[in-house]
Amino acid sequence: MAPRKMANISSATLAATTASLPADVTVSRPKSRIRRKCLYDFWSALPVEVRVQIFSYLKPKELVRASRVNKEFHKFCFDGQLWTSFDASEFYSQIPAESLAKIIFSAGPFIKHLNLRGCLQIEHYKRAQILVTACNNLVSASLEGCRNFQHSTLHDLIRSNNRLTNLDLTSVTAVTNSTCKVISQNCPRLETLNVSWCKHLDAKGIKMVVMGCPKLKDLRASEIKGFDSIEVARAFFETNNLERLVLSGCIDLTDDALKTMMHGLNPDVDVLTERPIVPPRKLRHLDLSRCSQLTDRGVKALGYLTPELEGLQLNRCIELTDVALQPIIASTPRLTHLELEDLPEITNDLLSKHLANAPCAPRLQHLSVSYCESVGNSGLLPVIKNCVSLRSVDMDNTRIGDLVLVEAAAMVRSRVSRTPDCRQPPRVGLKLVVFDCNLVTWTGIREILCWNAGVQHGSTSLPTYPTEIIGLKCYFGWQQTVDQHTQRVLKCEFAAASRLERKWGDYMQATEEAGAAGAGLRRRRRRAREAQLLHADEEGGGIGGFGRRRARTMAASCIIM
Repeated sequence: MAPRKMANISSATLAATTASLPADVTVSRPKSRIRRKCLYDFWSALPVEVRVQIFSYLKPKELVRASRVNKEFHKFCFDGQLWTSFDASEFYSQIPAESLAKIIFSAGPFIKHLNLRGCLQIEHYKRAQILVTACNNLVSASLEGCRNFQHSTLHDLIRSNNRLTNLDLTSVTAVTNSTCKVISQNCPRLETLNVSWCKHLDAKGIKMVVMGCPKLKDLRASEIKGFDSIEVARAFFETNNLERLVLSGCIDLTDDALKTMMHGLNPDVDVLTERPIVPPRKLRHLDLSRCSQLTDRGVKALGYLTPELEGLQLNRCIELTDVALQPIIASTPRLTHLELEDLPEITNDLLSKHLANAPCAPRLQHLSVSYCESVGNSGLLPVIKNCVSLRSVDMDNTRIGDLVLVEAAAMVRSRVSRTPDCRQPPRVGLKLVVFDCNLVTWTGIREILCWNAGVQHGSTSLPTYPTEIIGLKCYFGWQQTVDQHTQRVLKCEFAAASRLERKWGDYMQATEEAGAAGAGLRRRRRRAREAQLLHADEEGGGIGGFGRRRARTMAASCIIM
């Protein structure tokens, strides 16, 4: 076959990268038949349950915004499954009242957990009526701070929700004794009730709730009057269902009333122990702070009758002495929180001889003896040593000294393990508050800082680092250095923290020397100025000391008192 002639081939043909099909093979189609390829609608193809689950990750505020996209989104955003829990306390100030009422109206039948804390918009009677009409399946409700709620509206809301288990009416002025009567008649499942600071309520209303709600375990009635009534106290004794009782600020509470709550009226007495023969109380948490009429005669009735007690608060019951607390400490093996703030009659003997050797000593986690001006080293040293589970100790305005801080560092050192991983940040395992303790000096503070940043170098093993440090609140003139040191330790900058602690110690020592009279006064002052400048530089340093440093002209403002 003869070869083809290439002379008639154009340059455009040679430049083409692909060859076209022959005309007999190519079939032309009319433009009307050409259709655009449809994209796959992924959202519509998802099951309804999956789409609702996706919306469930949005917060209420985000759901409201997403509902404006289109009608389909609006339908999903107000699906009842997404509104079983409605907490408006985070965004109520940023949403119009009508929109909030619309949300409650749409989602009301599905809401089980409602929190309207501080929602002033809902207090209008029309919007409140919407709330009553829509919400009839509530299990828990919080109306804290809704001061202008109407009596009738509140009562209707309670009547229409007979499955309530948790009800918070703190500071609601509409709450009266008649409200408590409605609660006792319509809420048989109620377990938690908070009516603190309801100024139109007294203890007679509390009695109706205690008698009418057999499942009530948590009652909080701070600053409610009328607890001097023996009949009210007798109701508490006979039911014996409460596990948490908060009566802080109930200034009417007397020794006779508290004793009746624990012992009842005219109980049989054991001849050998001289203790009343009554069933033990189920109380686990008891708050009697600021009940100023209580004395030893009433408080010691708690002894040997509250074996399940875990938390006890007796702050500012200024008449109490060691006599009232000794039987309580000896008979509460599960006690973990003990607050004895502002009890001037408490002595070191109570702490060293009773608390340090009590059955609860290994479990005790929180202790507050602030403003107990008779407490000092001899009382708290045994407590710090024996109570190895302590997480916080408030000791401001007491007579403690540096020895307590040293013992605290030793206690933490003995109870925790160390890690060879220098990148594992430690946690604050013990918090100490030592404001206005005149006997605490900078050397005691430095002992805490030294432990927090301590790196142990073994002869044959790798260096180890602390896994638990001590958080310290001390005299305000030292707090800036303490906070800076703690921040470096929590960032695993142990070298920088140790350098700051060392420079601060040199500065404090030079400052003390500069204040002393005698020979070499000028030289000591010069050393103090140099240490002050070094300390100011060090506080501004970063990792490895290469961070931004403060100006030396500001060193005078960093003087540590």
